[in-house]
Amino acid sequence: MTINLAQKYAPKVDEKFKQDSLTESIINNDFDWQGVDTVKVYSIETVDLTNYTRSGAQRYGTPAELSDSLQTLTLTQDKAFTFTIDKIYELSQAENKSAGTALRRQLDEKVIPEIDIYRISKLIAGANTMATGATTKTNAYEQFLTGMETLSDAKVPITGRVALVTPSFYKFLKLDDTFIKNSDLGQEITINGQIGKIDGVPVVVVPSSYFTGNVNFILTHPSALVAPKKLTEYKIHQNPPGISGSLIEGRIVHDAFVLNNKKDAVYAHRTAAPEE
Repeated sequence: MTINLAQKYAPKVDEKFKQDSLTESIINNDFDWQGVDTVKVYSIETVDLTNYTRSGAQRYGTPAELSDSLQTLTLTQDKAFTFTIDKIYELSQAENKSAGTALRRQLDEKVIPEIDIYRISKLIAGANTMATGATTKTNAYEQFLTGMETLSDAKVPITGRVALVTPSFYKFLKLDDTFIKNSDLGQEITINGQIGKIDGVPVVVVPSSYFTGNVNFILTHPSALVAPKKLTEYKIHQNPPGISGSLIEGRIVHDAFVLNNKKDAVYAHRTAAPEE
């Protein structure tokens, strides 16, 4: 005699870990992309000072036409996703496969990380300074201070700077005997993922997989990176033609650019030069 034992499925789903965006707070939103895919940004040059001459026709010096340069920012990232959920599965799996929950999961686990990774890759590619050297628990703080010094010499505002660091760099930093922990650490958490401040600079710990080229920390200023999301469209179609259930679709048009005159505001450090 065959006996079929009843089965019971847990109403909870074993969800993957997820994070909200780690880069929203480090981008420049000053430009308007409404109705266009390309924005052109002018950089206006200056002239050097000269000695004033107290006689003659050109006492201020010989005038020269003020020059400029043009940076063209064109959106290149047009991403999409789609999947279906058959109605019988949605009904029989305790609504664990509900369309709304599945869409939220797609955004958390795929869309948001991909945008963060892309933005960080653009920061690394656009960094004016790329330092190289092994990081240990005896030099992590010194490496951070060198980055801060570089930004200060480039006249990058101290207010607003943000550090993106790998968990490994943060570990070495906390083990560095020369690092003095800020007593207000963690009390002013205003940036998603921020775990504290180093010398007043918010620190955001980012998964190592988000960085390319052996980079383990980046110092930047929000004015440097323009990262528009021109279109974020997510749809849930109930019982569309040919499907009994839900059809979920999404489209994201975005990009990221380091402004030419703001490259000095991006400092990246890598543990070793990537292999050719």
